[in-house]
Amino acid sequence: MRAIINSTSLAVCVLGAVMLYAEDKPPASPLNFKVKDIDGKEVALGAFKGKVLLVVNVASICGLTNKQYAGLASLHEKLKDRGFEILAFPANDFGKQEPGTEKEIKEFCSKKNVAFKLFSKISVKGDDIHPLYKFLTQKETNPKFAGDIRWNFDKFLLDRDGNVIGRFEPRADPLGKEVSEAVEQALKEKEAAK
Repeated sequence: MRAIINSTSLAVCVLGAVMLYAEDKPPASPLNFKVKDIDGKEVALGAFKGKVLLVVNVASICGLTNKQYAGLASLHEKLKDRGFEILAFPANDFGKQEPGTEKEIKEFCSKKNVAFKLFSKISVKGDDIHPLYKFLTQKETNPKFAGDIRWNFDKFLLDRDGNVIGRFEPRADPLGKEVSEAVEQALKEKEAAK
């Protein structure tokens, strides 16, 4: 009886160690994260698998706000029916340019005709960086497009499988050639495979 208990105890310890190791392993994709939307509801980003995504940190009172929001809204409206989504993460990390509450941010965005996905305010840099943005900015998890977030409206492009395939400067116009062509190309790759 004692040998059975020891074997069982050993098996439980080994299983516990394996589970601990698995939990310490970084996610393989941005789609492995869960985040809160602007209303505080938890959203698994895996629900967006199969869509081309543009992940953007946004701010309401930045000098880039009007042009960026207008461009993002237009790009989303133009391409949403082909499987394109924008995931916008308000952040107050640069010049305190997103000081409002979630309710205030949501109201501001509704006045800007924003119909893409808005999430709860997070930090995109520093000691309290959100795990999603830690993933996006670290060399270990995003070697090709790593680096600190430079300012409001830094953009990451993800393919339909959740791989980071592009990154664009804050001033990059969402309707400009660089961004819009990269999004179009990502959409066409899956469309051609059908």
